[in-house]
Amino acid sequence: MAWRMPSETAAHERTWMAFPREGFTLGDTDSEREEGYATWTAVAAAVARFEPVTMVVDPTETARARRMLPGDVTIVEAPVDEFWMRDHGPTFVVDDERPGALGAVDWIFNGWGAPDWAEWQKSAAHARLIADEVGAELIPSDIVNEGGGIHVDGAGTVLLTQTVQLDPRRNPTADRARIEAEMARTLGATHAVWLSQGLTRDYDDLGTNGHVDIVATIPSPGRILLHDQRDPAHPDHAVTASLRRELEGQTDAAGRRFEIVSLPAPETLTDAHGPVDWSYVNHLVVNGGVIACGFGEERADAEAREILAMAYPGRRVVTVDARGLFARGGGIHCITQQQPKVTR
Repeated sequence: MAWRMPSETAAHERTWMAFPREGFTLGDTDSEREEGYATWTAVAAAVARFEPVTMVVDPTETARARRMLPGDVTIVEAPVDEFWMRDHGPTFVVDDERPGALGAVDWIFNGWGAPDWAEWQKSAAHARLIADEVGAELIPSDIVNEGGGIHVDGAGTVLLTQTVQLDPRRNPTADRARIEAEMARTLGATHAVWLSQGLTRDYDDLGTNGHVDIVATIPSPGRILLHDQRDPAHPDHAVTASLRRELEGQTDAAGRRFEIVSLPAPETLTDAHGPVDWSYVNHLVVNGGVIACGFGEERADAEAREILAMAYPGRRVVTVDARGLFARGGGIHCITQQQPKVTR
């Protein structure tokens, strides 16, 4: 078998999400909880305008989910603790030698390095649950990884971050060779592009320690969209300049040097907890469209839509306010997972 993770731009069968449930991530107050429910719902509604959405819902939240979600969103009941589907759910792959074959990579998930606050044991079972639901072949992995920690071009290239896959809280005995071998086995990635770090905020207590899907993505082979913090007052100004230099010296699986396209950060620099990691890189490509993060900044949000429209020609870019997601540690890409379409 030769599994391959398609580019996110390939046709989708559907998008998978998990509905929030009460707990640490959702928030302590009624207003915080309502913000969380409303933001996850808004993303689901935006995606559902382009392709089917299936939502895994904890039984304690089923009534609320049915009340809030659009009627065309399919609900699958199962225990939920964390609800960042990109990270705890399956990563879907195909086998080009077997038309119709669909695989679901089941990474080991330990709540982004087993921090004291994280709850993940229930949601860690979702990869197997979803594989059973869609008739996919489960592909167990022996490394700790999350879907937000990888990006592929569908043609052999994978983006990784040293502080994620080589995190001693995740894979204490792993080296690059072992990680790259597992990416080749599970994703068909023959060439790894390693970044040294992620964004500053992502290294606080609630962060992922450097997920690539908030920093850079590959909209098409040979091209990278890179988060660009242009204000020297923000620590990510130096970070993104360093990452640009790293990427300028690397190639993709086909040997091409990358064309790097800047995706400027919004103007907001801080919130109550310090420098923000608000990023337009954390978008989701869907059938015929792109679901972009918005931050309540008319000029910056519009500029991001223009750049994304050029990066994904022929797709309609829509913005969903993602501040309620970033306040909890992620963005639109982090709470969604695409299932590629295969011909049965």
